Amino acid sequence: MLVDSHCHLDYLARDGDLDDVVARARRADIGRMLTICTKVTEFDTISGIADRFDDVWCSVGIHPHEADSEPAVTTERLVELAQHPKTVAIGETGLDYFYEHSPREEQQTSFRAHIAASRETGLPLIVHTRDADEDTVNILHDEYAKGPFPGVIHCFSTSRELAEKSIEIGLYISLSGIVTFKKADELRETVRALPVEKLLVETDAPYLAPVPNRGKRNEPAYVVHTAAAVADLKGLSADALAEITTENFFTLFNRVARPETKRPEPA
Repeated sequence: MLVDSHCHLDYLARDGDLDDVVARARRADIGRMLTICTKVTEFDTISGIADRFDDVWCSVGIHPHEADSEPAVTTERLVELAQHPKTVAIGETGLDYFYEHSPREEQQTSFRAHIAASRETGLPLIVHTRDADEDTVNILHDEYAKGPFPGVIHCFSTSRELAEKSIEIGLYISLSGIVTFKKADELRETVRALPVEKLLVETDAPYLAPVPNRGKRNEPAYVVHTAAAVADLKGLSADALAEITTENFFTLFNRVARPETKRPEPA
């Protein structure tokens, strides 16, 4: 069994084939999917999708792109929404200085509010970071000094230093289809050096479809290709990589119910 630790099923739902998307994921042995909230104003839609499918769970948060356009979110509001029974994470949040759709100061304020909510609830923080390594590390370490919190750097594609500084405070690193891209040699070298006990796999669907589906709409079933690439980089079988990353997922997202193990029929 594999897990898609980060996807956006609400975006896929807009194409009108969400039932088929989930069915294809199940046929590919994707046992759990975590659908991610990027706007608190759309949390009801996100949580509604999680409620609809037994194997789908969700987060609550504001993407850094939306830090300026969404109503300013407080830690208290995030904690309140996190009481939804299928909400298992805070975010995605973080910093994006590549597009800068929101002012940096507002991104940083939102990021810290999410970290405080993670610390208060014990739910993992889902971190987005792009072209903001230094500030991301500084904020994570500054906030960690105030009290620990669990979390993951999602869709990791940046420096080895960021990965190692994040692992230093207990965070996990989640790998997307980028690891399969032709020009991602530096990323692959970093992945080889990271401890497999701290790795997750994801799609970030509908974005970043892995080879051999690059250029197509991504979906949770395609996480098998990312996992295969990571297994090769770590010198593991596909089954071993699946077992390790799935266990990592349930360790981090410990509010997610594990699938029931089928007992063998009596002889």
